[in-house]
Amino acid sequence: MYLNSYETIYILKPDVTDDLNLSLVNYYKSLIKEQGGQNILVQHKGRRHLSYNIRYYYDGIYVQMNYQANGKLVKFLEKSMRFNDNIIRYFTVKYNMLNTLNIY
Repeated sequence: MYLNSYETIYILKPDVTDDLNLSLVNYYKSLIKEQGGQNILVQHKGRRHLSYNIRYYYDGIYVQMNYQANGKLVKFLEKSMRFNDNIIRYFTVKYNMLNTLNIY
């Protein structure tokens, strides 16, 4: 099965603790692995000021995940993020072989 390369960035509420942040990262890493994803790379971007308010929050904790997966896994992952109260925004980008972006 051919796997595409994806990058998902999600923003956590600013009051999320480091322990909860780490547990969410581990949860999503294991979710990607269980669903057949590969080459998972997680980068903590830290707390940043938002350009505009999202749900009355001025700051957010950014986490970036790069991985290889199929489209069904991305839908499953984003659905899981949609129902997580600690995540205020998420965004997934698909990279093709020519290093161009396809935005979902």
